[in-house]
Amino acid sequence: MTSPSLIAFDLDDTLAPSKGTIDPQIAALLGELLRSVEVAIISGGNEAQFRSQVVAQLAGADPEALARLHLLPTCGTRYLRHDGTDFVAVYAHDLSDDEKTAALTALREEAERLGLWEAEPWGEILEDRGSQITFSALGQQAPRDAKHAWDPTGSKRGALRDAVAARLPGLEVRSGGSTSIDITRAGIDKAFGMRQLATHTGIDLTAMLFYGDRLDEGGNDYPVLALGVPSVAVEGWEDTAARLQELLPTLSTRV
Repeated sequence: MTSPSLIAFDLDDTLAPSKGTIDPQIAALLGELLRSVEVAIISGGNEAQFRSQVVAQLAGADPEALARLHLLPTCGTRYLRHDGTDFVAVYAHDLSDDEKTAALTALREEAERLGLWEAEPWGEILEDRGSQITFSALGQQAPRDAKHAWDPTGSKRGALRDAVAARLPGLEVRSGGSTSIDITRAGIDKAFGMRQLATHTGIDLTAMLFYGDRLDEGGNDYPVLALGVPSVAVEGWEDTAARLQELLPTLSTRV
């Protein structure tokens, strides 16, 4: 493709270790990118995670550069832009209280029935992210190795997703990360967020470039690829950093 107008990233295991902060090398690379193109980050993570994993690590960045950074937590059901002082919501499509209650109840009951409710998790298993309810089988703070070993074939997540979906016909239930199930309003995935990004920026999807670690069919980054956005598969933030170092010399500096 010709030089992209916007470069988008998944967050966990693409820009940062799962639930971890971005490395100073990634922060520096993002700063360089923002001198040339619009940059977006889209993930199933909540707004608080975006702020701790990314925003806090860019504290010294120029507000003019931060104005070109687009943050889309919970797969784009929230959209944040920098107003010169802080990142503020452009929109937020939150679930209703009844939808949240139904989702939380179905996740707990079906996980217990299937023997997938962890007695001693690393942190909370269920999380209300406003526009998304998330189930993390081993807890929100589970170590990366334990998460990757829990369900390598995806069969546990598949069984739980199917059982919960049958109880929530009006909501979208899908596998998220290596141990997670995400519930949103119907039709919400990363493709939804990317369409919103295109609408709000006026940048065509084909003029974007996306980096993600789960671009395989069934992965939570796959909807972006299926949408027609040129995409690059990566294996961890170190791989992303190496690829960005190759990309940067091809971009024209804006400022």
